[in-house]
Amino acid sequence: MEGIEEFLIRRNKEGLLRVLRPASYRLGGKICIGDREYIDFSSNDYLGLSNHSKLIEAAKAALTKYGAGSSASRLLSGDLNIHHELEDALARLKKKESALIFNSGYQANVGIISSLCAKGDAIFCDRLCHASIIDGILLSGARLFRFRHCDSEHLEENLKKERQKFKNALVVTETIFSMDGDRPDLKKLVEIKTRYNCGLLVDEAHATGIYGASGSGVVEEESLSKEVDYIMGTFGKALGSFGAYLAASKLDTDYLMNKCRSFIYSTALPPAVIAANLAAIKLLSEEPCRRRKLLESAKFLRGNLKAKGFDVRGCSQIIPLVTGDIGKTVTLANFLKDKGYWVMPIRPPTVPEGESRLRFSVTFDHDTTILARLLEDIANASF
Repeated sequence: MEGIEEFLIRRNKEGLLRVLRPASYRLGGKICIGDREYIDFSSNDYLGLSNHSKLIEAAKAALTKYGAGSSASRLLSGDLNIHHELEDALARLKKKESALIFNSGYQANVGIISSLCAKGDAIFCDRLCHASIIDGILLSGARLFRFRHCDSEHLEENLKKERQKFKNALVVTETIFSMDGDRPDLKKLVEIKTRYNCGLLVDEAHATGIYGASGSGVVEEESLSKEVDYIMGTFGKALGSFGAYLAASKLDTDYLMNKCRSFIYSTALPPAVIAANLAAIKLLSEEPCRRRKLLESAKFLRGNLKAKGFDVRGCSQIIPLVTGDIGKTVTLANFLKDKGYWVMPIRPPTVPEGESRLRFSVTFDHDTTILARLLEDIANASF
């Protein structure tokens, strides 16, 4: 077995060693690393809410009223009225009967999936689902079947062959994929899961706040709130704060409250975070112009990159520019860094071999002037 030191040496030689890069500040779509300010294209703060005055004011008020921490799990003494206010607001936003808050997206996916499924069950998962989903599946003990990315026909082939062998089955997908920026045919997945008597869990982490009439997500946009059994998402991206949630039936949230280890054995999120999350949900209806501007900016950047002949994937605010080659990806990232852009090279194992890319995360703070300059600089890059 490879030792710790050998692992780090090998990763460094391969150019895959991860390091932390502390910022002195991050504000208004910009980030300061070392002594230089960059335009930040690596943030998931899609609506620019993390520094919004209403989130900050709500957090300050909660900090004064309740203190810095919740001090216990919610099943002990860490449960406050505002936790329930947030869950009620989430249930309304997601058009589901109930909601349950988790401390992070990772904790949510690991805990939910490993609680809903067990040995003797089967899980049919999109091949590009997030690591937290895969870890939850592995922890559950259920049999994993991966179907080709956004390929509903391949999912149905797997179900036709394997579904009858298992007591329960769950289909899992994301609604906006974090590295490809694309989305599945959700209506088709609903048809298939109904036909084969499966549950359907969707991860709306990169869709919540951006899609749908009220900003609820892709499930709302496609009018599938009743048909999708489990809607998971996070507060740490477009909603600008921290934490995660599941929206589902009251029966399911009551079950998870009693079964899910990542919920039961975690100190509750601090009141200031809960208050900021509540403020963010209110802003979705108060400032819908933010998501409209975001999607217009993303459309502008994607369309112009395609027009210049670049291999650009997806259909969302996440825009992957695929070079394929690790060296080319790093070279382009370094070139853009010199020009004042903070965009990270994404390489294996985060993406498959031959799929290295720059992942441009467009936010509310990226106007067309910034994007036009970025397009010009990319066009002049040599990689």
